[in-house]
Parts: sequence; structure tokens; C-alpha cells
Amino acid sequence: MLWILLAVILLIIAATLVIFRLEDLSHLDHEDHPVRDGVPSDANREVLGKIRELGMSSRGLKGKARLMALRHHMDGLSEGLELSSDFRHCEEPRGEWVIAPGADTRRRILYIHGGAWAAGSPRSHRAITDRFSHIANAAVFAVDYRLMPEHRYMDGIRDCRKAYTWLLEHGPEGQENADFMVVAGDSAGGSHTLGLLAWIRDNRIRQADAAIAFSPSTDMTLTAPSNRNNISTDPLLGPVFGGLSKIPLPIIWWVTFAAMRVSPASAVASPLRGDLRNLPPTLIQASDSEMLLDNARRYASKAQAEGSPVELHTWPGMVHVWQIFGPLLPEAEEAYQDIESFLKRVESKSGEQQTAQI
Repeated sequence: MLWILLAVILLIIAATLVIFRLEDLSHLDHEDHPVRDGVPSDANREVLGKIRELGMSSRGLKGKARLMALRHHMDGLSEGLELSSDFRHCEEPRGEWVIAPGADTRRRILYIHGGAWAAGSPRSHRAITDRFSHIANAAVFAVDYRLMPEHRYMDGIRDCRKAYTWLLEHGPEGQENADFMVVAGDSAGGSHTLGLLAWIRDNRIRQADAAIAFSPSTDMTLTAPSNRNNISTDPLLGPVFGGLSKIPLPIIWWVTFAAMRVSPASAVASPLRGDLRNLPPTLIQASDSEMLLDNARRYASKAQAEGSPVELHTWPGMVHVWQIFGPLLPEAEEAYQDIESFLKRVESKSGEQQTAQI
């Protein structure tokens, strides 16, 4: 029996090494990524209160009931906000148009919401999509991609791909080619955003003019140091995912593989582990206190090393995806000003290149 058990263990170890072949990316942790000066504003205390409310919304519940409570609470995040955009439901592809007054509908943003691929919706992220439409003078399409566990992980990715290709030729008023395209997303949606850029490149589709990712999940193998080191300083992700630090990583990989039917080491699940060459100008914003900090740092370092124009801007002491709490949070307003400046630089550089070619 002992020999049989030993053989089984060796077989599992061998299978783990073969299926989850991981490149050691620890060398990327030595890159210097500066953090903005300052301390969190007083409004951050109110934001922390909202985070506690989010946790309490599902306390005592389990399974599907817990997930439904979380989804319901997230959808209420935009309630009470004074949003001036026009919100229009779209059935195919499924999503929501967000159009600020006077926005140029030939300028478009595909927004991919976060929520651990199991929660969130266009409604929950209206505070973000409304601001994007204003600062970019663009029509935003918030894709309502299929969520787990009712659907497979790849179903959501396919929905994002379909939405992007559709947006290239369709606006809120019907068929109309896009003049300017941006892909943006947060957290899990940030992962889909970065993965989508590589898919667009590999399939020789018209690439986005720019991309923006808030605190993206770039590596589902959970090997980045901040996944463990920042558990105590992340009030949103820490209480939910901090317990994973007590579980051996190979077990997490196998569970993830079984649940998502995608290897966490694949570029589809972990954009960081794919080819990061020839990507469009990309802005990543993250907090120095969140668990996904090193996901952002490693992605930016690797992309820059491979020649892609990726910028990482880091704020001190912010909660995960703090941008959703504007205008309550001054740091959220700073983040949107940062985005506006980034998009202006991208368009200015693109105009200079076009002039040089004439």
C-alpha cells in the first residue's frame, strides 16, 4: 500500500509540473515603480465603511445565496449618484451603452467590469463608465459578459471578444465605424482587458488605440509576493481571499483548473504569462496596499521589457478599485484626471506619427 501511495503522489507531482509549467517571474519584483506621495484623504474612512457594508451584505449566507447577495449589493453601488449620461440597454451583444451629453459616438470605449468573474454588471460600475464617457468624450459600452458559476470562464472571454469586434463597426445609433477605440476594465475585468489586447494582436484585428486597467488580476497562479504580503492591508480582497494563503499553491491550481477548465498558468487566465510584445499604449492604476499590487508591477515590468508602452501609476493606501468611489473620494478624481491626461498624450502622439507619415 505504501508503494502505491508513493506512486500516486509522484504521479500527481509529475502531472502538476507538466500541466502547470511556471516561469519564475520573481526577477520582475526588483523593478522600481514609484508610489505617489501623500496619505489617504479623510473621505477614505467613509469608503472603508462602504467596504464593510459590502462584506456584511452576505454575512451568514453560503453558496448561491451568498453570491446573489453580493451581486445585489454591488448593483446598488451606483444608486444615489448624480449621473448625467444616457444609459441604454443593448441586447446583442448584451451590455449597456453609456453616453455623456454631446459625446462623439465614433469614439468608443469597451468597459469590462470586475467582480471575480462571478459578480458585477454594467449597472454596478456606472460610476466608472459615466466618468469615462465624460473625460474621453466617447460612447462607452459596458459589456454584460456571462459570469461564473452559471457559465464557464471562457464564455465571458468570448463575450468580451465579440463585443470588441462588434464595437469596431457599431455605435449606439447603429452601424458606424469607430474612429478611436479604448478597452478598459477593473480587477477581473482588467484581466480580461489585458488578455483581449493580446488576442486582438494575434488575430490581426484592428488594435485598440489605448487601454486602461484598474488593479488588474494578471496572474492567477498567485505567486506574486503581494498576494500574501498585503492581505492585512487590503480591506476588500484580504477578508475574502486571504485564507488562500494557508493552502498550498498546487492545490489552488488544481481547484482553479477544475472550476474554470483553464489552466491558471495559461495566458488566457494569466495575461502576464503570455506574449506582451506589440501592445497598444496602456495605463495601469493600482494601490500600494492591495493584494494585486505585484500583479500590476510584474505586468508593467515585463511589458516594458518586451517593448510595449505600458505605464503603472500607483496610489498610497487606496482600496482595491477605488475609482468606483468618485466623486466621494478625491483620489478617485485624481485617477480620472490621470486617465484624461494619458488619453490626450496617446492621441497627441498618434497625431504626430500620422503627420510624420504624410
